[in-house]
Amino acid sequence: MELHDVWFVLIAVLWIGYFFLEGFDFGIGVLTKLLARDRAEKRVLINTIGPVWDGNEVWLLTAGGATFAAFPEWYATLFSGFYLPLLIILVCLIVRGVAFEYRAKRPEENWQRNWEQAIFWTSLVPAFLWGVAFGNIVHGVKIDAEMEYVGGFFDLLNPYALLGGLVTLTLFTFHGAVFAALKTVGDIRTRARSLALKLGLVTAVLALAFLLWTQADKGDSWSLIALVIAAVALVGAIGAIRIGREGWSFALSGVTIASAVAMLFLTLFPNVMPSSLDPAWSLTVTNASSSPYTLKIMTWCAAIATPLVLLYQSWTYWVFRKRIGTQHIADAAH
Repeated sequence: MELHDVWFVLIAVLWIGYFFLEGFDFGIGVLTKLLARDRAEKRVLINTIGPVWDGNEVWLLTAGGATFAAFPEWYATLFSGFYLPLLIILVCLIVRGVAFEYRAKRPEENWQRNWEQAIFWTSLVPAFLWGVAFGNIVHGVKIDAEMEYVGGFFDLLNPYALLGGLVTLTLFTFHGAVFAALKTVGDIRTRARSLALKLGLVTAVLALAFLLWTQADKGDSWSLIALVIAAVALVGAIGAIRIGREGWSFALSGVTIASAVAMLFLTLFPNVMPSSLDPAWSLTVTNASSSPYTLKIMTWCAAIATPLVLLYQSWTYWVFRKRIGTQHIADAAH
């Protein structure tokens, strides 16, 4: 296996990590409106991800940086062609971080309600747009012989990509509902389990349609294995949450996300961005990669830094592992 193949796999792993971790905190953000009944319950949901949401975003920064360094042509075409949706995601992530920090700085009702609205929308929109973006990457976009995207914004809003957006939105919200059930106590935990069951059924229908479409369009035997694993894990997650086994359900919903993202990358390889105009103009792991020397240096850096990041994040989750409820929320909200 060549180093550019190794880095394709590593970038896939980074995106799996990002969607697994950021997926549930996007879901929690959406659930602040769908699940929480009052301000105290919204604070409970926000506090479940308070210590970890910013660490989860490190995976996105690392995936973007790795793409820039390992596959500069892929990075340039992707970020120029998908400029508007990626800019919207970036703005949402910035506003979302500010909303978490500023929501409780003042006690006024309007102040807190406006920041809560910001948390909801800046969680929902990226959760949808990431699916749209990856749907287009896998399905293929208008790339010319100069490795430049020559389509428009509305070319990205095709049925396959929009279905992908609905899948990531519902899957992340389901993942977040399971996480809420895992991290809370009392009535909110019971309602989170009930909502997760309903979301899981909707997610199963949409995800199965999207993955079968992907398999029929570009799949092979390896992607079929990933599809089966994703389907079985999702059914298992729904069954586990139905009987109140939140830990198993969360683990299986994570397997669903990992398998689904792995399937997308399996159908993509050896391309990194297929051209819908001419397959010969597609960006591949070969023509879009950096020099072997650059990849070699990056490999050594990743081998040293990655275990440290994993250890730190694991420690963070261990420290903040306990459940919380409305009884843990102080009366003063600021």
